[in-house]
Amino acid sequence: MLQSLELFTGAGGLALGLSMAGFKPVAVVERDRWACDTIRENQARDFPLVRDWPLFECDVREFDMSVVPEGIDLIAGGPPCQPFSQGGKHRGFSDTRDMLPVMVEFVRKVRPKAFIIENVKGLTRPSFSSYLTYILLQLTHPELAPKPDEEWTDHLARLQTLDTSSPRHGLTYNVVHEVLNAANFGVPQRRERVFIVGFRSDIDARWSFPRETHSLDALLAQQHITGEYWDRHQIKRTVRNQPLGRFGQRVDRLRQSNLLLDHAPWRTVRDAIGSMPDPEAGAGIFRDHRFQPGARTYTGHTGSDLDLPAKTLKAGDHGVPGGENMFVKDDGSVRYFTVRESARLQTFPDGYAFHGAWGEAMRQLGNAVPVSLGRTVGASVARRLIEWKERDLKQQFQASLER
Repeated sequence: MLQSLELFTGAGGLALGLSMAGFKPVAVVERDRWACDTIRENQARDFPLVRDWPLFECDVREFDMSVVPEGIDLIAGGPPCQPFSQGGKHRGFSDTRDMLPVMVEFVRKVRPKAFIIENVKGLTRPSFSSYLTYILLQLTHPELAPKPDEEWTDHLARLQTLDTSSPRHGLTYNVVHEVLNAANFGVPQRRERVFIVGFRSDIDARWSFPRETHSLDALLAQQHITGEYWDRHQIKRTVRNQPLGRFGQRVDRLRQSNLLLDHAPWRTVRDAIGSMPDPEAGAGIFRDHRFQPGARTYTGHTGSDLDLPAKTLKAGDHGVPGGENMFVKDDGSVRYFTVRESARLQTFPDGYAFHGAWGEAMRQLGNAVPVSLGRTVGASVARRLIEWKERDLKQQFQASLER
């Protein structure tokens, strides 16, 4: 069993995905009381994988690292994204909520074999390019710590000098990063997030990000060429949607191709929630599938299309963002996603509960990593770690025979 340390766990999306990928957490750290209550509630309900999580409700900066065993395989976490969010104040490294340096500090002290860090796409914007380079170089050379009262730009210069002028020595990592669109990996939501993954340099991982498995083209082909999508959902021909204006030319090009698409179709909102009862008529078997009134459209916030992946679910600083967390029904009206519908859009299992009222549960979901995306990235990392361990054991065995 691979061991992991989960930081900034939130409601547990990434941690649950990594548990599904074969990692067993030695500690799950989160300071938000509501998110911790969500984890505790699922533990009380004896939810598989979560029941044995060692939960620490505290600020990660106050977490006692001595509980972490030596030789841990993975550190994973999604530090607060607000400093770099498109909808935030864009303070970046000047924002007191920037916890990326804290992740670096954990890598420096715990020395894991690998790490996975998730954050908003906004971190890759040109205005933050120097700071992203700084974080990547710190993760590459974690032992070159900043000096007391040293400006980050001066520390960056020292890191750049080390990275370009010296052979690697001491604790170093091979680090890669990439923006992943969750929809391209089977999540029924267009959610772009940057993932930073590193392997300790003494581990010959030869790792790259998993290949995308789903595509918009495959969805458009099933909707507007073969009709397979509509048939699957038993939608009458008289009400089947025509290609949205921005996709018209794309569909025409697909008609002229041989349709040998090597991806599965994007999963849509209808794919994710179409089998659920209308919450206005009753929640059915889902206790958190309750109707929330008040949805309305306004400029720039028109809700998600039923027949595309949902827009990115967002947490919001002052309540639930209306336009992002609602969808357009077949009759043209709009309504908010229920908690359970949102959980499906984030690929949480139906049995996973969320503690708190609708707004609080939606905040937790808006901050979460899609479970299946966490599992995909985590499984890829796990395979490389297991392969390395098997090679290392063989080499040790061979060396013992030769002695």
